[in-house]
Formats: sequence, C-alpha cells, structure tokens
Amino acid sequence: MYSVLSLVVLSLLAVYFLFPIYMAIINSLKSPGDMYRSVLSFPTSPQFDNYVQAFKKANMLRSAWNTVVVTVTGIAGIVFFSSLAGYKLSRTRGRLSNFVFMLFVASMLIPFQTIMVTLTKMAKGLGLQGSPLGLGIVCAGLGINMAIFLYHGFVKGIPRELDESAQIDGCGEFRTYFTIIFPLLLPITFTIVILNMLWLWNDFLLPVLLLTDFRNYTLVLTINMFFGKYSREWGLILASLILSSIPIVVFFAIFQRWIIQGITDGAVKG
Repeated sequence: MYSVLSLVVLSLLAVYFLFPIYMAIINSLKSPGDMYRSVLSFPTSPQFDNYVQAFKKANMLRSAWNTVVVTVTGIAGIVFFSSLAGYKLSRTRGRLSNFVFMLFVASMLIPFQTIMVTLTKMAKGLGLQGSPLGLGIVCAGLGINMAIFLYHGFVKGIPRELDESAQIDGCGEFRTYFTIIFPLLLPITFTIVILNMLWLWNDFLLPVLLLTDFRNYTLVLTINMFFGKYSREWGLILASLILSSIPIVVFFAIFQRWIIQGITDGAVKG
C-alpha cells in the first residue's frame, strides 16, 4: 500500500513539474492563431520557423557568449576567493576570525533591493558597468558570502592533522591549501557551482541594472526584448526560452553523476 501511494504521489509531482515544460514546447511550435484558439492543444501545423526567427532576432550566439562570460567570471571569483576565505577563517581561532565570519553570514540577510542603487553607483565608479566581465565581477562579490558559509562548515570536517603534516613536510600555507585541502573541497565546490550557475545564467535584475548596451545583453535580457508595449510574440518568446535552457540541460546531463555526488556529500559534511 505504501509503495503504491508513493508511486501515485511521485507521478503527480512529475506531472506538476513537467507540465510547464510541455506547455512551453507545444506553444513554441504554434502560430499566433493556433495559440489564441487553445493553449492546451497540439499545434495543427508545427511552426519550427519560430526557433529560426528567435535564434536570429535574439542573436543567440552573441547573447549566449555574454551569458557565458558573466557565469564563468562569477563562478570563478566565487569559488577562488570564498574557498580561500572559508578555509582561513575555519582554521584560524580567535574573536577576530569569528567576527569576520559573522559579518559574511549577516550580509546574507540584507535584501538586494536595499543595496542595488548604491551597488549600481559603485559599479559605475569602478568601471564595471556596461560589460559582461564587469557584471561577472559584481556577481562574484554578491555570491561570496553564501559560499564562504558553506566552505567554512565543510572545512571543519577536514582533520587539522593534514595541515600539520604538510607543514612538517615543508609546505607553505598556500601550497597546503591548493595541493591538499582544495581537492577535498570538490564535493561542496560542485554544490556551490550548481547553485550559482542557476542564479547567474537566469538572473534578470543585475543585468538590467548594469548592462546598458543591447550588444552586451545576456540571454534573459535579450528574450525580454520580445515583450513589446502593445504586443507579445509568444511563439518567439517560448522558442527563445527553450533555446536558452539547452546549455543548462546539457551541462546537467553531462555532469549528472558528479552533481548528485557533490550535493549529497556537501549536505552530509557541510
């Protein structure tokens, strides 16, 4: 009885999560007339041209490259600086270390809306506004606090004896970290990469604040251009959304085993 009930519940959850994807796919293949008649029905004549037009009008290659620059820059900065900070703060005992760590934790509670005006002015003053690279640097700064919190907790599960053994063998602090500690942080690193990749790839608010030239737009901003004041090109919008999600789907399909292992190990040890 329990197994049957579980199967029913899981099936309903699967339908609940897959139904929006089904709606997006079938409606991306419809003409405007078919869509206005019924959004639930199959397209009478599939309009694959919607994908071609969306790819051309949205300039997908350029927008995808801008998104990749933002995502890679942000994730690289988050992983590099937060892993170093999390390791150092975890291994350093004292009130100052605890105070600095609590500052990072407390910053997680500050709503982004309260700092976005100041952040925009600072980014402009530092020359980071208007470019995907600058946006990636800003995103790295915003994502470091959560990553430090996760790394700090994970490092506590790594024995201090490893550090002491490396020091006896003549390793400095940086060499100890890069050759011994960081490889042990891969599980939580995968978790951090996944969380921040989903955020950076799909973020709308930060790009709309910092990117002023449409040639530097990310995928999300480019798709938003299909929403006109008096019209909505839903076929192109849905087609472009599906095209923009393909890289994320491919990433998860290729690295599925490591992603699941990283989430599991990170949850257990962190």
